[in-house]
Amino acid sequence: MSNDPRSLFGLRLSEMRKSRGWSQERLAAESGLARSYVGGVERGQRNIALLNICKLADALGLAPGALLTPAAAEAGDMRSRAA
Repeated sequence: MSNDPRSLFGLRLSEMRKSRGWSQERLAAESGLARSYVGGVERGQRNIALLNICKLADALGLAPGALLTPAAAEAGDMRSRAA
């Protein structure tokens, strides 16, 4: 798994979006961002701006910091490396 913060953020965003049963299109519509932008963020190809983190978090009903915590897969990876 990549340690690139953009990839980790994208993984977390994807996890939170899917936990709500939302498509990228729905998240884009709810946040006012383009679907292609949301897809690029989830793939770790975009260096997302703070304002867009806030828009995505608001659309998902989360505090912005919730998108900065490790995704479940990465958290499990981190625990196994620490052991």
